[in-house]
Amino acid sequence: MQSKSPPVSTSTESHTTRRRFLSRVSLSTIPLALAFANEQPLSAKPVKPDLGPRNFDLAAKNSHQAGTATAMISMFMQGGPSQVDLMDPKPLLNKLHLQKFPEKIKYDNAAEASSRIFGTPWKFKQYGQSGTAISELLPGLSEIVDDVLVIRSMHTGVNNHGQSIHAMNSGRIQEGRPALGSWMTYALGSETRELPAYVAMTDPQGLPVLGVLNWSNGWLPSLYQGTVIRPVEPRILNLNPPAALRGKTQENFLSLLKQLNGQHHQRRHRELELAARRTNLELATRMQSAAAAALDISKETKATHEMYGINNPTTEEFGKRCLIARRLVERGVRFVQLFTKNQYWDHHGSIQTRLPASCQKIDIPAAALVKDLKQRGMLDSTVVHWGGEMGRLPVIQNDSGTKNFGRDHNTYGFSMWVAGGGFKQGGTYGVTDEFGHRAIENIVNHYDYHATLFHLFGLDAETVTYKQNGREQSLLDGQTGKIIPELLT
Repeated sequence: MQSKSPPVSTSTESHTTRRRFLSRVSLSTIPLALAFANEQPLSAKPVKPDLGPRNFDLAAKNSHQAGTATAMISMFMQGGPSQVDLMDPKPLLNKLHLQKFPEKIKYDNAAEASSRIFGTPWKFKQYGQSGTAISELLPGLSEIVDDVLVIRSMHTGVNNHGQSIHAMNSGRIQEGRPALGSWMTYALGSETRELPAYVAMTDPQGLPVLGVLNWSNGWLPSLYQGTVIRPVEPRILNLNPPAALRGKTQENFLSLLKQLNGQHHQRRHRELELAARRTNLELATRMQSAAAAALDISKETKATHEMYGINNPTTEEFGKRCLIARRLVERGVRFVQLFTKNQYWDHHGSIQTRLPASCQKIDIPAAALVKDLKQRGMLDSTVVHWGGEMGRLPVIQNDSGTKNFGRDHNTYGFSMWVAGGGFKQGGTYGVTDEFGHRAIENIVNHYDYHATLFHLFGLDAETVTYKQNGREQSLLDGQTGKIIPELLT
């Protein structure tokens, strides 16, 4: 006689259903489906993966429209040069020196904050036909004021170094995005096959804040990452092959290697990192003679060396980097960025000794770069930028004696200068309040600067895009950056 299964107890089922249901669906696709159904409209189409081949290279590309600039040299002064002591004179600070600041102020370091006004210890004077007022700490800049435009109303609004560096150098305050030089070379390629398109030049005393993120390609193909040229000799490691491999031996080896790499890559055409490595390997071969020539400044005239301050121990190092930057751009490199060491301009204390020292190292070589480009007929097509990620506050930090006075961070109104490539020559743009604290007229946000800069290169910053995580991303990434005609010739 066939036995019957015992009936299922209704009470038992009601007691265990919830537990059993949750345990089962937690390991199934049901939660994912439910979440997707709740978050997506019924009419939404699924994102299709991009399965087609994507090829990237450094060949020169056409811009969106005719531009005036073809290359850029950026001297990035990390730490925050003090605008009220260098390029944005505020007589009221000296008039009210040591009195209480009458408005609200945001400090980065509240523990060392003071509300007492700090008048500048240095004198300003007007120079050139433009009559631009420049501090006595910048005699080099005073000689080229009619070739540069001083922007006094820069603004990022984030009072920390890292976020403001990202804003100025990659468009957003978040890390992980492509640097400005990566975007430039992605959009325009390079005018040389023998040298990198994008070069980063670091300081011998250390990497800048954020290290390699300053020249990172982010999520762009690694082909567009900046190539570091070392601050000391040898500036590029392993540039030349061992003696036993030179000549025909090396030619045969590289020819075979190129063939094998090509076959390997053909079967893996979607591996962008592999493509970048292959391209960089071939570039390294071509660089063996071209890079050595570009980095050799010994054939420059004595007058050129003296102009860049290479005969002076204080200016020698930065002077050499500025001169090499000119030689690289002269040979078709698209974007060169020179960095100062970690927090070099971050003068929270002892500003009366530290700021002059910073200026003495940098000022004369930076001015020489503009002079040299101009006399060679290169300034019209080369943008030169000098500035940091922030400025300084008009009040005392570290109020423990005059020699210890410093200034805290200020990203609400700071100065930088630009020259060449279609930027206006001579004069100033923008105004900060009477204390030099906040930009109040013709404010230039970082995204406005980027939109204007791209315009000079014939590019629309909003349409230079790269598809990442299912959407097109750009340097501006949704920010409304406006081109500022008053900055242009």
